[in-house]
Amino acid sequence: MSMPIGELIRGIGPDAVSVLGPLDSARPVSGAELYDALDESLPEPGLLLLLPSATGLAPADVERLARSAAEGRAAGLALKCKEEDAEAVAQVARSTGLPILRVEERVSWRLFDALLSRLLGEHRYSDNAQGDRGPEPLFALANELAEFFGGSAAIEDLERRIVAYSSVPGQVIDSLRTQGILTRRVPESPFNEDQYRSVLRADHPIGYPQLDDEEPRAAIAVRAGAMPLGTIWVINPTGDPETLSHEQETKLHAAAAVAAAHMLDDLRARNATQLPREDRLRTLLDGTEVTGTELAELGLSEERGAALVIFAPPGEPHPMTLAQLRSIVQRHFALHRPEAVTVVRGDLVYALVTCDPQYGEEPLVAPFLPLVDRLIGEGTRVALPGVTHRSSEIAQLRQLGRRLIEAAARHSDAVPERVLTVPLLRAILTFEQVAEVYAVEPELRIPELDRLFAEQPAFAATLRAWCAALGNVARTARALDVHENTVRHRLHQIDERYELRLGSDDDLLAVWLQLRALHSGEGIPTRPSR
Repeated sequence: MSMPIGELIRGIGPDAVSVLGPLDSARPVSGAELYDALDESLPEPGLLLLLPSATGLAPADVERLARSAAEGRAAGLALKCKEEDAEAVAQVARSTGLPILRVEERVSWRLFDALLSRLLGEHRYSDNAQGDRGPEPLFALANELAEFFGGSAAIEDLERRIVAYSSVPGQVIDSLRTQGILTRRVPESPFNEDQYRSVLRADHPIGYPQLDDEEPRAAIAVRAGAMPLGTIWVINPTGDPETLSHEQETKLHAAAAVAAAHMLDDLRARNATQLPREDRLRTLLDGTEVTGTELAELGLSEERGAALVIFAPPGEPHPMTLAQLRSIVQRHFALHRPEAVTVVRGDLVYALVTCDPQYGEEPLVAPFLPLVDRLIGEGTRVALPGVTHRSSEIAQLRQLGRRLIEAAARHSDAVPERVLTVPLLRAILTFEQVAEVYAVEPELRIPELDRLFAEQPAFAATLRAWCAALGNVARTARALDVHENTVRHRLHQIDERYELRLGSDDDLLAVWLQLRALHSGEGIPTRPSR
């Protein structure tokens, strides 16, 4: 089902998009898709093509893409352009007859795609979901679902807060749902983690059978495009709970589309000023085109300084996991640091907040980790690379934060902590840096020490244990489970055969650095590219 482009533009709003050149408001739009300028195949007819890379293109290149899109009978192009290029792009629209929508700079492509998906999805299901547009639309939607399924319905946000619930007489309800309605938050359950993870990653409704005291349920994710907003849960007391009927799936899809409309509008209203702030943070993280006034523009105190907080989910995170983590982080910080701004960059989530000079950021993030574990799975680590008073130094903090995360991952046995700081990992970072120096300048290595490891492994282990024990023979003997005289004999043999001059403080330091950097049992550590 298609939607007139004029209606689509009105739904997005003049604060987010404007039209360059003439427009046929009745032109149908069947969907939206990213436009790959290198793809020579024609796009599917009726699509609104998104061109995120157009800002750096010359008007002639835009015209070439527009003519190709027009040949494929696309519904239009959406792009961002500089003010001085707007008239030239409008001329392209006039010459090709293809509508060109100019997306405002402050609107991220992620949000624009979410707005498009919401409007097109809502239009698609409009015949099946006539959600009340009154003051309590989500409650009316929950009631509509409860009447259809016969069981209690609830609409939740990403933090598992119940934002709306049904109150239909005679609806089936269990103690878990009753408790959730009373507290407006989902109660703890041993089934929560697997269920929420599955629902948020699925593109279709999921049915769950009765589990302990929980009645059978059906659930669907609420999302706009790739942006997750929450979930809908309905008790499903009739039929096979694990095999939903076509009518049930259609009803849930329609409800999710309507819920997404309201939840996205609410998100856009609350975060109207967040979009340009996100762009500012991206600029700071990249270290490009930094003017020096960004901290003040973000409302961060230059006197107190800005702290960068980096969240690293475990493993290779799914894009949905990163989006959900970013949402959780933003909402958490908003309660304590209203000036906080967050973005997803690569496989990490970054937050920039005003520094707390008295306590730092660790007391803020450490108690927050159990909530993150509950919502997206266990194992997220947080890097606190430091504080800066200058916008130009944010990119350096980003690089240092990545080093902390990568070093902790390489030495996970030695670093069980979840909150990573420079003091915690300073020794590891130092030894890794020294190993890189040895790799580039091998002449700095002590050749006698390398020969010791090759010829006398037991003596080498004794020397390493003795250095680790700060020269205490008794502690060394206990660590190696040998007699103290054995330790003394081996040290004497090392001194005689290899001339390492262990009595010199400076030489002993050089020995210890090489022991830790090159002979830790793991070879020369290497730092992955950043």
